[in-house]
Amino acid sequence: MLNADRSPPVAVLLAVHRAGGVLAAGDLLHLTPSAVSQQIARLEESTGTAVLDRQPSGAVLTPAGRVLAEAAEHIEAELIDARKALAALQEDVTGTVVIAAFQSVIRTLLIPLLRRLREQFPALEVVIREMETRKALQSLRSGAVDLLILEDASPASQGKPTRGTRDVPVLEEPWLVILPTGMADPTSIADLEHLTWLGVDSETAAHAATERTRRGFPTVPTPGHSYYDYNVALSMVAGGLGIALVPALAVREAVPDGVKAVSLPGLGTRTLIARHRTTRSEPRKEVVTVLDSIVTFAADLDVAVSHHDLP
Repeated sequence: MLNADRSPPVAVLLAVHRAGGVLAAGDLLHLTPSAVSQQIARLEESTGTAVLDRQPSGAVLTPAGRVLAEAAEHIEAELIDARKALAALQEDVTGTVVIAAFQSVIRTLLIPLLRRLREQFPALEVVIREMETRKALQSLRSGAVDLLILEDASPASQGKPTRGTRDVPVLEEPWLVILPTGMADPTSIADLEHLTWLGVDSETAAHAATERTRRGFPTVPTPGHSYYDYNVALSMVAGGLGIALVPALAVREAVPDGVKAVSLPGLGTRTLIARHRTTRSEPRKEVVTVLDSIVTFAADLDVAVSHHDLP
């Protein structure tokens, strides 16, 4: 836990306001609930008025507390603007970088990275856009997008960069088979032969991985249900509709109740790439900075699977 003295009382009050309570504010600031309460008490002592209304259902800001929280927000915004201006004076990385990606990459890689980039490069603006792959490729060519995160094996990525673009490997991760928790753990791909498989949209890398796995079976019945998004696959498996392959990144943070993810030899890996334009003026300095940060951050992600069931 952090030293409570490093978080000014008014900043702690603002955290309580944003998080919705003392406990949540403690988690946000990495402080104990006691430390949060002490800072609130100091603020009330210094202002001579109550700033929190402590109710059985939780603590809410009093009218005086709301006034102080709004003032803190204004101060925070001015400090952010000041840091950006100082960074620009020091010839720090500036500009805007637009990244297009799909859901699992945005959730597990880009959003955590964005927090780090804001601290390291306050004058840099990074915009994240969730896009279908073919639309994202068009946006990259038109200049509306600067970086595009792709599944290397998806048909839409065309397997190699088109003229005027360059691909950079970002992450290689294992494919996992997801099954209902009531099923016995398979020990090899052969154990999956007689199970009901979900279909996969042909535009995804999961389609190629699934078809490659099932081609080894003597009989390959046509799947009924199908998915495009990995979260949908998880929900379908939880609902008992079949089994599916997903990349490790899709279950890195959480697996829904009723679902387990199993690593098996021979399922292969998925490679993520970042594609950017290459012209006389591109990639710009800020694009290279963000790209380097993506590669470095991805290298630190734990996507190795050393056991069967993933929590």
